[in-house]
Amino acid sequence: MDRFTEGEKRCGCYDVLLHGTYFCDLIFTGLPEMPSLGKEIYSTGFEIVPGGTFSAAQALTRLGLRTGWPCDFGSDFFSQYVLAEAQRSGLDTSLFRIHDGPVRRVTVSLSFPHDRSFVTYIDRREPPSLLPYIEQHEIRCLYLMGLECGPEFQAAAAAARASGAVILMDCQSTSLTLDHPAVAAALQSVDIFAPNESEALQLTGADSLEQALDILAGYTPLVVIKSGSRGAFARRGEETLYVPGLSGLNVVDTTGAGDCFNAGFLYSYLQGHSLRCCLESGNISGGLSTTAPGGRAAPTAAQLEEWRQKIYR
Repeated sequence: MDRFTEGEKRCGCYDVLLHGTYFCDLIFTGLPEMPSLGKEIYSTGFEIVPGGTFSAAQALTRLGLRTGWPCDFGSDFFSQYVLAEAQRSGLDTSLFRIHDGPVRRVTVSLSFPHDRSFVTYIDRREPPSLLPYIEQHEIRCLYLMGLECGPEFQAAAAAARASGAVILMDCQSTSLTLDHPAVAAALQSVDIFAPNESEALQLTGADSLEQALDILAGYTPLVVIKSGSRGAFARRGEETLYVPGLSGLNVVDTTGAGDCFNAGFLYSYLQGHSLRCCLESGNISGGLSTTAPGGRAAPTAAQLEEWRQKIYR
C-alpha cells in the first residue's frame, strides 16, 4: 500500500511549482577519455549526488524561492538517499509521495569539462498529474523540466495560465521535432522555452543557433538558448540578447548546470528584472554549479548578486 506525506493535499503558495522526477546520479569525473567496448578506464573522481529535478529544486530553494515539487519516491536505497538529501538541503517535501515498492531512478554520468554522457535506469511509474496541484495551490510559475505535449499537458497549461502563472519549459534530450503538431502546440502554450543549443538544433532542424532562435521565436514569446560556457542567447519579440558565460572557473561537473541556469533566470524574472539581468543570473547560477559535483555549488541570492557585481558590472 502506498503511503503519502501529510501535506500532499494541503493548499499553499509557491513561487515555483516543479514538474519532473528525481534521479540519483553516480558521477565519474577526471576521465582520460570516453570508454570503449572491451577496454577499462579509471576515473580520478567519483560522487553520488541527487539529480534530475532535485538540482532545480535545490537551486531555487537556495535563491529563496518557495518551491513545490510533486515527486514519487520508494523504499529503495536510491529513493531513500535522495529523500535524506532533500531534508538536509531544506527542500519543501510536503508534496512528495512515498510508495512501499522501489521507485529507482539511477543515472551514471561520465562527466567531462565540456560535456557529459549518461546511462540511465528507471522503474516505470507515471508521475503525479499536474492539474490537481495547480488547482490546489497558488503558484507564480510552472516550471516543466522537459518537453511535454499532448492533452494532459494542455489541460495543465490552461489551468496555469488561467491562474496567472508564468510557464517555463525546458527541453531535455528528445527525438521530437517541430514537425510533430503536438510539439508546436506545446511551445505555443508556454511563456518561456529554454532548451540548450543541441536540443534547439535537434528540435528545429536548424543549421545554427541563430537560425534555431529565429524559428523558435515564432512559437514562444520568450526563447532562451543555453550554450554552456559560451553563455546564453534570448529572443523576445524584436529584442535579441547574448550574455557571455563565466570564464576561468574550475569546472568539476557540468551535470545539472542547465537546471541551475533556469533557477537563476527565474529568480530575476519573477522579480521583474530586465531580460539581460535574467540571463546574467542564469549564467552565474549555472556556471557556479559546475564547480562542485551535482550542482552542490549553486549560489544563494547573496552570492549571485556578489558575482553579478564582479562579472557583469
